[in-house]
Amino acid sequence: MTTLADSASDKDVMAFDAAFASQAAFRAVMNCMARPGTIATLKGIAAPAPFTPATAALVKSLADYDSPIWLDASFSAAPETADWIRFHTGAPLTADPAKAAFALIADPQAMPALTQFAQGSEEYPDRSTTLIIQVTSFSGPAFELTGPGIKTSRVIAIQSLPANFIDLMADNRELFPRGVDLILTAGTAIAALPRSLRIAEAR
Repeated sequence: MTTLADSASDKDVMAFDAAFASQAAFRAVMNCMARPGTIATLKGIAAPAPFTPATAALVKSLADYDSPIWLDASFSAAPETADWIRFHTGAPLTADPAKAAFALIADPQAMPALTQFAQGSEEYPDRSTTLIIQVTSFSGPAFELTGPGIKTSRVIAIQSLPANFIDLMADNRELFPRGVDLILTAGTAIAALPRSLRIAEAR
């Protein structure tokens, strides 16, 4: 027979597991930011489509009531998305990408120009938008990365990015220390592309 004490204990375990998963996701994304182009695997969590498990884990870990979230058309078309975000994070939604702390993008081919998002300032570059972009997989077209956190160069393959992605990132880097940071997700995998990177086609 399940007692009240047993139920309380189960809830405590579930809360601990959720907190542990959130901390693990935070550490993983910080490690990926410090080592651009490396791929980490998260313990993803369930969320309504079009969330990937990794995107859901990141949103739950990073967002809170003080971090407005912008949704692309694919996320906005699913009413369950907004309900899930509000329930799990308390984060408000914004229709203005320039006011977003985070942007969720399920369709990279249709994403807005990076300059439409908050760029931060010279004094406060951290007040820019972090884009969480869902890609098909970490395979396909290969990109060579150079910059801080990379000893010489690093190659990462990414499927389903816009055809002009290299140009977009070059323009983004020109704004440094302003500009946006990107976190890519595919299933339970993540990789980060900070604004400081130089990106070229891999030879």
